[in-house]
Amino acid sequence: MKSETLNGVITYAPNSRDELIDFAVKHQKILVAVNAEKILHATDESRAIINRNLGYPDGIGAVWALHKKGHKEVVKIPGCELWLDMVKKHHNDKSFYLVGAKQEVIEATVKQLKSEYQGIHICNYRDGYIKTDEEERSLIEDIKNQQPDMVFVAMGSPRQELLMERMQKQHHAVYQGLGGSFDVYTGNVKRAPQWWVNNNLEWTYRLINQPTRIKRQIHLVRFFINLILGKY
Repeated sequence: MKSETLNGVITYAPNSRDELIDFAVKHQKILVAVNAEKILHATDESRAIINRNLGYPDGIGAVWALHKKGHKEVVKIPGCELWLDMVKKHHNDKSFYLVGAKQEVIEATVKQLKSEYQGIHICNYRDGYIKTDEEERSLIEDIKNQQPDMVFVAMGSPRQELLMERMQKQHHAVYQGLGGSFDVYTGNVKRAPQWWVNNNLEWTYRLINQPTRIKRQIHLVRFFINLILGKY
C-alpha cells in the first residue's frame, strides 16, 4: 500500500477499507488516525508516533492532501467506523480486547457487540482509567495471557498510541486508537446525521452544535491555504 509524507507525517493511501484492514492484519500494525489538524499541528513527537505506525486518512483534509499528491482513488476512513468494519469482517475468526471509556460505557459496548455480532470472542475488557504503573502492567500482562488478535484502545491521543506501543512490545496484534468511539457506538455521544457525513460536512455539523469549536477549527483555514499553495 502506497503512502505519502504530509508535513512530515507519513500517511497511507488506501483505495478501500478492506485494503487497509488486510494490510494492518498482515503486518500487525498500530492504526493511527490522520486528519487536517494532525497534519497542520504536527510536532516532532506526534510525527514520530504516527510514522512508527500506520497513519490512515481519517478526515477529508488528509484525503484531499493525498488526492493532490496523485492518489485519486484514496478513501476517507473514519476511525469510529473502521474498528466496526474490522469487527464485522473478522468477528468469526479473530479475538478482541477492548480498553477505554467509563466502566458503564465499556460494559455497554461489550454488551452491544455481543448482541450485534453473534459468536464474537471478546477476550476481556476494562475502562480507560489506568491510574498507576501497576494497573498498566496488569493490563499488559492480561493481554499477553489472553493473546487477542485485535486490541481497541479508546483513551485519546497521544496517550492511547503510547500505551498501544508498550502493549505491542509485549504482544503482537492489530491495535487501533479510538478516542471517543465507544461513546459514539453506544449512543452516549451523538454523531452527525448521515447526510452531513456523506457530504464531508461532519466538521460543520459539530461547529453548528458546538460554536466554541470555532477557535479550534479556524486553524483549518490555514491547512487548506497551505494545501492550495502546495506546501504538503
